[in-house]
Amino acid sequence: MSTVAGPLLSARGLHVTFPGRRGASPARAVDGVDLDIGAGEIVALVGESGCGKTTLARSLLGLVRPSSGSVSFAGKPLVYAPGALKAYRRRAQLVLQDPSGSLNPRHTVYDAVAEGLRIHGHEGDERAAVAGALARAGLRPPERFFLRYPHELSGGQRQRVVIAGALVLEPELIVADEPVASLDASVRGEVLALLLRLRDELGLSALVVTHDLGLAWNIADRVAVMYLGRVVETGPVESVLTAPRHPYTRALLSVLPESGGAPVVLTGEPPDPSRVPPGCRFHVRCQVLASGEADAVAERCRTADLPVLGGGGERAVACHWVTREGAGG
Repeated sequence: MSTVAGPLLSARGLHVTFPGRRGASPARAVDGVDLDIGAGEIVALVGESGCGKTTLARSLLGLVRPSSGSVSFAGKPLVYAPGALKAYRRRAQLVLQDPSGSLNPRHTVYDAVAEGLRIHGHEGDERAAVAGALARAGLRPPERFFLRYPHELSGGQRQRVVIAGALVLEPELIVADEPVASLDASVRGEVLALLLRLRDELGLSALVVTHDLGLAWNIADRVAVMYLGRVVETGPVESVLTAPRHPYTRALLSVLPESGGAPVVLTGEPPDPSRVPPGCRFHVRCQVLASGEADAVAERCRTADLPVLGGGGERAVACHWVTREGAGG
């Protein structure tokens, strides 16, 4: 576990833009985000497809360079020189959504897990390191899997191989992008339990990127809900998911079977990130504004921008209706 005072990973004022198509305005994929991840903490980054969460995750790993803002790891700013990035990626590893796509079908399990060691010039006992990583990922006895190929494994076993490939470098942080989205329901719980065990046994920190608030509930200490490039609600997972305050969070939660209420059907699609609406970026789809309940702040919703939420553990929400005087602010 890291002994660094303060957060292990910290982003401040992060923006990532991509050139617009055919002269259009740049796409603001990440449009002002502060986010901290503490040592031994699991943070869930939640939102619909296209909200910017994968781009944010990749920028935190140095895979996408931000247009502005900063990323720090263990108290030191991220340096984008090739050698510095290589050293950083030994400490912060990515686990992708689709294990079939991230495993070379021509490589054995042993070679897949050993690849990171070879890239980083590991000088110790390679066989012992690979065996240890497979065992920690729940593939036991590990030697039984050394010479097997991805097509010979189940989906859950392939995901464990991918996790082992990250663990073999003994990172302090893993970023897991939809880590169980491609798995059967019966296997999802096993992989989530594995991530929790790794946190408890190794002090591993994790950012789990997901569209599934139910998954966040089962695994995260803290949740950040993202919409159109911004975090719109954040805080301890239990407080956010038992008493959501932002209308968007409420809509996401309403479709879970255990919510007990009627699902909130949002109108339309999220706006194009090259044409972010003025004011609250959710106002064009907001069920509270559409119902008339937020009439007192409707003009602010449509015209007044909201501040970037803090990146730490405090409960915060970016919503004019919630933060108006007398609304539980």
